[in-house]
Amino acid sequence: MGQLCGRCMQLLRDFVAFVQRMSSDLVRSVKECLTLISKCSCLKQNSSKARQLYKPILQPHERVTAQEFLQHIETGFEMSPLGKDSLEALRTLAFSENPGLQQSAALYYLHMSQHMNIPLPVEHLESFYALLRSADLEVQQMSSLSLVNILLEGNIDKELVVQMGLLEPVLDLLESEDPTVQCNSCACTMILAVSESNREAICAARGVTPLLSLANSCDPRVQQNAVGAILSLTQSEKIQQVLCKEGALPVLALLLESPDSEVQYYSCAALSNMAANAQHHEAMLRPGNRFLLRTLISLLSSSVGKVSSQACVCLRNLATSADIQAEMVAEDVLPKLCSLLASGNEDVRHASIALLWILSQHPRNQDTLACAELLQSLGMLLSLHKTDPVIVAHAACIIKNLSLSKNTERIIESPCVESLLQTMLSTDTEEDSLHYVTSCLAELSKQEGATLHMVQWIDEPLTKCLVRLAGQLKHTETSFQAASIIQHVIGHEKMVLLLKHHIGEIQAYLKNFLVHQEIRFQQLGIATFCRLQADPEFALAFRKSQMAKLLEQVRQQTEETQELLRAANCHEDS
Repeated sequence: MGQLCGRCMQLLRDFVAFVQRMSSDLVRSVKECLTLISKCSCLKQNSSKARQLYKPILQPHERVTAQEFLQHIETGFEMSPLGKDSLEALRTLAFSENPGLQQSAALYYLHMSQHMNIPLPVEHLESFYALLRSADLEVQQMSSLSLVNILLEGNIDKELVVQMGLLEPVLDLLESEDPTVQCNSCACTMILAVSESNREAICAARGVTPLLSLANSCDPRVQQNAVGAILSLTQSEKIQQVLCKEGALPVLALLLESPDSEVQYYSCAALSNMAANAQHHEAMLRPGNRFLLRTLISLLSSSVGKVSSQACVCLRNLATSADIQAEMVAEDVLPKLCSLLASGNEDVRHASIALLWILSQHPRNQDTLACAELLQSLGMLLSLHKTDPVIVAHAACIIKNLSLSKNTERIIESPCVESLLQTMLSTDTEEDSLHYVTSCLAELSKQEGATLHMVQWIDEPLTKCLVRLAGQLKHTETSFQAASIIQHVIGHEKMVLLLKHHIGEIQAYLKNFLVHQEIRFQQLGIATFCRLQADPEFALAFRKSQMAKLLEQVRQQTEETQELLRAANCHEDS
């Protein structure tokens, strides 16, 4: 084969130079075009000296793809922004060894994730895998951020993302030295940890250790997302064990003192999840070291509602023993909880009254809790939120618990009794909270001082309400407690006068009680009958009805039962 002449050699050299210029110009055109598109997004140009784009000679198929991709962008992808044509182009660019082309693909995905809320076809995850694996920092930043956006919008199935292998590169990016990449990869991990299977996959891939390390990051964005991811993982009891072994408890406890309220909230919520599992209490509350307990109590004074609310939840989960409850009360928790009861935040009110309910259950705390400040707060809370079933139920239970410790006088002096009575008028019969209200009032009515106070507040609407509740058949416990209140207040002339307007309804529920299968209902019915019969009008009404016949049936049944018991005892003795 002959040699080329000088003219042909020059032509060949000119052609090579032309191809090189075209390759460089093509890459620059693609990048400039996508940069213009991205100006409407949140991307900020790096203020430092622009990094020089590596400009290798493009492979023929890459050059063709880049040309077609540029043409698509210029004409618009409105019809199919993530369709088959764009998929093939993006896949080629993503798997290219040319950082400029990878940046083009990453920038396009980022723009799409920020400006178009459309599902991401699963086929595009292959391109994301390549971009997340890129050695180029800008590609890592853009691709990880676009994945966060897509996950947040719910435009891809989160379990499918893990199944397709994207978890591995995401967790690898936790080891990056770049705060932006760390932040994005933590956010991805936090969002992916929504299901048990995904949480187990994160744990199995050793994602716990780098997250705990990043929880101590100096960058607040990284720290927030890292602790948020840990919070997601604590929803699994199995992974809680791993977190404890990896030293998560002291890390989370120290983060409670963070100046960042988001970090405080995430760490407190994570500790709440772990405190819900009693096996962790020993490690969380080691003897001689009550740092966690004191810090949680201090957070009750936080001006951020969700932080103080979550601190209440964590303390409630920890308060499983009488000793811990007593220690909380000794740490002067009561004034803080009284303040939270008056909060304008519903979650804060619910969390604080739930914690008070736990603390009121142990007799050792009841005298301390039955103070004027708390009882005044409970009375006001009931009057303001009488239709809130959470407030009503817990407040009634707390007052009942405190009344058992012979603190009736303090309760009478507070607005609690009046508020409980008024709550009955505002609570639907179907609400479980009504049972707690009637149960509390029935317990108070056993004590003469409280009964006298109740009679002062009971009027015609309340009398009608009590009789109606006693007569309804669906909720037997509420019926029994309402009838018990009536039985205890009958001794006062005012009540007899009010009850005379409801003789028919009273006879009806007494008949139901006398034939009830439970002995306590029969006994209550008989006791009520005896007290009402002392009044002439009631006595006349009872004579005209079948009450005497029913009482005779009960007497006969009782005698038969007694005979059977005597026979059984005689048989046993012989």
